[in-house]
Amino acid sequence: MVNHFSIGADAAQLDRVFGALGDPTRRAILLRLAAEPGLSVSDLARPLPISLPAVTKHLTVLEAAGLLARQKSGRVVACRLEAAPMREAMAWLAHYQRFWGESLDRLAALVEEQP
Repeated sequence: MVNHFSIGADAAQLDRVFGALGDPTRRAILLRLAAEPGLSVSDLARPLPISLPAVTKHLTVLEAAGLLARQKSGRVVACRLEAAPMREAMAWLAHYQRFWGESLDRLAALVEEQP
């Protein structure tokens, strides 16, 4: 049995967030929403090289991860970024920052020793 180490975050939620962020189309959608909050699904889909149903599937994944909220007004569905789950993921990643900092410091010292 595998023990999952968690830094104050729900492991299943972290899996959903990292899974959602693992796709370049979903990252592009989040980037657009960060710059232009409240875009409609059609506006989000317009520059993407995929169909509207495919965009809707990506939005569903983002919503399941808690990274996106949708609000329907008449026939228009507006989307907005929900950043809180990313903060939790960043907190989890920050735990490893010390490891990378120490590793890079050792690498820098090694390079400086070379003639």
